[in-house]
Amino acid sequence: MPRAKRIVVKVGSSSISGPNAGQIPHLVDALAEAHGRGAEVILVSSGAIATGIPYLKLDSRPTDLATQQAAAAVGQNVLIYRYQESLDRYEIVAGQVLLTAGDLENPTHRSNAQRAMERLLGLRILPIVNENDTVATQEIRFGDNDRLAALVSILVKADLLVLLSDVDALYSRPPHEPGAVRIDHVGIHDDLDGVTFGDIGSAGVGTGGAGTKVAAAKLAAAHGTAVLLTATGRVSDALAGVEIGTWFDAAAIAPTTGTLPVVSA
Repeated sequence: MPRAKRIVVKVGSSSISGPNAGQIPHLVDALAEAHGRGAEVILVSSGAIATGIPYLKLDSRPTDLATQQAAAAVGQNVLIYRYQESLDRYEIVAGQVLLTAGDLENPTHRSNAQRAMERLLGLRILPIVNENDTVATQEIRFGDNDRLAALVSILVKADLLVLLSDVDALYSRPPHEPGAVRIDHVGIHDDLDGVTFGDIGSAGVGTGGAGTKVAAAKLAAAHGTAVLLTATGRVSDALAGVEIGTWFDAAAIAPTTGTLPVVSA
């Protein structure tokens, strides 16, 4: 972990919005430490809609597309401000990258996104990636930012993807259920047929769950990026190499087709 040169970290809405917005400085501390030792760090952050909800004076996540887009437009601005305010402590500058599934399916757009992120990393800027919820529609969405994080990892050929959630690891069934067994390691050919997936994240805020995280982890791993699944509160330990969470082995030889998998959900 500490030797990883290019790291993608994904954090979910429930971990950095609402009552958990105070976790942003802790997350930034961990990212800055990795950045300070020379690693190239990309953050994939959910949370635009969840952050925007209070500013629209809504009581819950909107169900109609137009209001979701409005919440995202407001929330993305606030979210980036919060990240940059915290990054200022380390004199690190963030670069905002908003993507739609179409951007990664279109060869020209995909090449542009790859080139932009390579340049940002070369300039020691910390890219913060999110789905462009203001313009995305149900038909062209990634489906969840776990999948987006996996695709970004493939796009930039990351050494490591860290998927953060409210749970410290993957379990054989939801961890609050009797008989749940923690899974420390997933080999590249392990099928996890016996695992019962439950939700990860606070209800009504995020869109992903354990199943989406495992699917994203296996997608990234199959393309040569090792993956760690752990809790947001353990991110510093994770990036320092402490043996926590669930580790997904990377394929020894990544596919060389030069194209990304189909990205629509």
